[in-house]
Amino acid sequence: MKFLDLAKVHIRSGAGGGGCVSFRREKFIEYGGPDGGDGGRGGDVVAEAVDGLNTLIDFRYQQHFFAKNGQPGQGSQRTGKSGDDIVLRVPVGTEILDEDEETVLADMTEVGQRVTLASGGNGGFGNLHFKTSTNQAPRRANAGQPGVERTIWLRLKLIADVGLLGLPNAGKSTFLAATSNARPKIADYPFTTLVPNLGVVGVDGVEFVVADIPGLIEGAHEGRGLGDRFLGHVERCSVLLHLVDGTAEDVVADWRTIIGELDAYGGVLAEKPRVTVLNKADALTDEDIAARRAALEAATGGPVLVMSGVSHEGVTEVLRALRAEIGADRLRQTRAGETGGEDDAWHP
Repeated sequence: MKFLDLAKVHIRSGAGGGGCVSFRREKFIEYGGPDGGDGGRGGDVVAEAVDGLNTLIDFRYQQHFFAKNGQPGQGSQRTGKSGDDIVLRVPVGTEILDEDEETVLADMTEVGQRVTLASGGNGGFGNLHFKTSTNQAPRRANAGQPGVERTIWLRLKLIADVGLLGLPNAGKSTFLAATSNARPKIADYPFTTLVPNLGVVGVDGVEFVVADIPGLIEGAHEGRGLGDRFLGHVERCSVLLHLVDGTAEDVVADWRTIIGELDAYGGVLAEKPRVTVLNKADALTDEDIAARRAALEAATGGPVLVMSGVSHEGVTEVLRALRAEIGADRLRQTRAGETGGEDDAWHP
């Protein structure tokens, strides 16, 4: 399945049906009077967050969604049938924006959440509605209200507990593959990861979701490389895991590059808790690890963990450090008795 996290959609709610001008005409009934019914209501355009989706790819092939119009009223006081609603099924974590791409209309963060994006028009009154003591035979009816037509944007921000950050080839995909059943592409060239990946990992009896996004480079906020378009996918995370390639010439410079991009991106992302890890320890000597770890700790002003995604050295300690930063309400217990499934988490 292809990944798509931004889509432009045109929607229109249904128009209300017109009211009916009708008079009762039956044998042996004199002065039957007006009996025109009201028009039916137009259908709404509704967005619903559903489980099992993690992309907006369906909206690439269909961008226009029109609800049904209400049917006009009929004689014998019969109200027209209301138009059917149309439902846009979106992944959990989808933001719905106005046409200006800034105004947030809704934030779909829970399965089953529904929001009306365009309300259908009311049906018009039939002539029965206008009957009074002084106007026994009204010959007027209302037209139905028109529907609402608008353009909206759907922007997906994946729901995850941990977000992976780092330069290209820092080992993010290797870490995700080593700790979960996710199978991101891994290769020895930059920008192997082109779209975000999710994986469920477990430690000490609990599970949480980790999101891997394409690597950042200096100037990403200006559109260099893959830019910062994927940083939105880690905005909802509780903690960020910053992986620094231990084999780089200057680990401190690499660390500062990512921090600079977070600051340039703005918002709450730069203020989120971070766990800094010196990765690829299997390719370093003990002296190199000690020197580079000390340099990073001096730059960050906090502890730096050491890990190797290939040999699994230090992975458990990293997972425990991440778990400590995640609220208890977001953790879930390991599924006891389940093994071998595609979605099962890796456990140390």
